[in-house]
Amino acid sequence: MKNLIKIASIVLLFSITLFGLTNKASAAKLTLYCSVEIDVCEMLEQAYEKETGTKVAMTRASSGETFAKIKAEASNPKGDVWFGGTGDPHLTAAQENLTEKYKSKHFDDLLPAAQNQI
Repeated sequence: MKNLIKIASIVLLFSITLFGLTNKASAAKLTLYCSVEIDVCEMLEQAYEKETGTKVAMTRASSGETFAKIKAEASNPKGDVWFGGTGDPHLTAAQENLTEKYKSKHFDDLLPAAQNQI
């Protein structure tokens, strides 16, 4: 379980840079929109808070619901990170400039099909 929490924390840290919204994260609080199962969201929330000391305000919703929320907040973003869910809403959000572009130093390690998604 301890390794799972550590992995989850690393995944969330990576996701912050990969799927960060256009709102810059505050050092005091991170607003997380989570589109995976609630138990995973809660585990990520707890692991991130423990790892960084930053309070996480997490909202769990489907990818479609989260995309709609991010789009509605476009002129005044509230979220810092959108984690998980299906790919199409993430790609649409990126095409509509609702999320920030990020190229990981591990980009070249991805399969060509994954590299072609951006």
